[in-house]
Amino acid sequence: MAQVFPFRAYRFNPRVAPFDRVLTQPYDKISPERQAEYYAMHPHNLIAVEKGRAFPGDSAQDNVYTRAAAKIEEWIRGQVILQDATPSFYGYTQEFSVPGTGENRIRRGFIGAGRLAEYSAGVVFRHEHTLSGPKADRLELLRNTRTHTGQLFMLYSDSQKRIDAVLADSESAAAPATELTDEYGVIHRLWVISDPAQVQKIQQAMADQELVIADGHHRYETALNYRNERRARAASADPTADYERAMMTFINTRSEGLTILATHRVIANVHDFSWPGVRRYLEPWFSSETFPFANDSEKSQAIAKFLARLAATSGQRSIGAYPSAPEGQRALYLFQLRPGADLAQMLPNVPALQRELDVVLLHDGILEPALGITLQAATKEMNLTYEREASAAIAAVDSGRAQVSFLLNPVAVGKVVQIATSNEVMPQKSTDFYPKLLSGITMYRIEP
Repeated sequence: MAQVFPFRAYRFNPRVAPFDRVLTQPYDKISPERQAEYYAMHPHNLIAVEKGRAFPGDSAQDNVYTRAAAKIEEWIRGQVILQDATPSFYGYTQEFSVPGTGENRIRRGFIGAGRLAEYSAGVVFRHEHTLSGPKADRLELLRNTRTHTGQLFMLYSDSQKRIDAVLADSESAAAPATELTDEYGVIHRLWVISDPAQVQKIQQAMADQELVIADGHHRYETALNYRNERRARAASADPTADYERAMMTFINTRSEGLTILATHRVIANVHDFSWPGVRRYLEPWFSSETFPFANDSEKSQAIAKFLARLAATSGQRSIGAYPSAPEGQRALYLFQLRPGADLAQMLPNVPALQRELDVVLLHDGILEPALGITLQAATKEMNLTYEREASAAIAAVDSGRAQVSFLLNPVAVGKVVQIATSNEVMPQKSTDFYPKLLSGITMYRIEP
């Protein structure tokens, strides 16, 4: 079902553009502070293309998108980026430490050009809704640069690990063509796979696969929109045209190292917030455990016990909470759905598969009915922000920035795939696949 192709990637020339000075995180993970840091790192840093600076005097002829296109052309002419001679797949590993645990893992996948397909075709599945603003931005960038610099993160499922074996052979046969450590301590390595037999094995193993977008929903739909624009301009249909494809990183759900982190919810500016009132609402549905503390020494112990208990009950519909409270009354709370609780009654407007998600239980079963935080308010982040680290969510309450933080276990990969392939979507920021795929490690160029 899935069609994947080798391609002649453009890659930075390390003689003039050191990998660790020019590659960036994905555009949507780049803060203004990080953007400034990237600009200061190196004259050829990808930031000028991936998320360039806008200026007050920008015009239709000179703007962030036209400057990005000019930069790509300048880099090609100056051999800052070089195109590989042979169409290839690219083995890609990331060695990292799981935040909050210190556990070391290696995630393994490969980069290729994937055939674009509408969701209705049943080949590619999403698990998130998209917003119009980011898609308009990425489409204008693609129109101007005709270059995919960021990776679409796609999941497939192969219990036989046929491609993993090909990737392992490539890694053992040669040193990586690219190796660098990014600002988060993640070690990225890239191998070029151009041997026809290995290329064929990868294509054959992918032919019966369904693909689930892990990260990059906006960029995938942007690629579809750009494809449709190019089709409308073409004299005749050409299924081999490079605009029919997009650069994707494919990772097997059965491989070791595939990691989803929890995204905790931080609540603020709720009118008439009352933690006792929230607890009274939860009482019929949830049992609770309390982890009180009176000073900083006890607090550290309470947090450690609480987080261990939250993780240990990950399969039992557990949600943690840390509310603001006067000195002497501070505590963390662990709520567990009571056995026999009727989720159809509690969440009557939620599809059955969605009811199995802790994040849905939190949003539809607690935040909206007990705190008045609707889906619309959550989408606009009026009362709700997000933290990856439990320590940061707890610190938001201690600093007075938040009224309460809710802490979650990460969603299982299998659940993401199940919901996506059932043509359902999850709430915003339900998944945090870690680490992110570096932009610019390979680039896919589309002909005019």
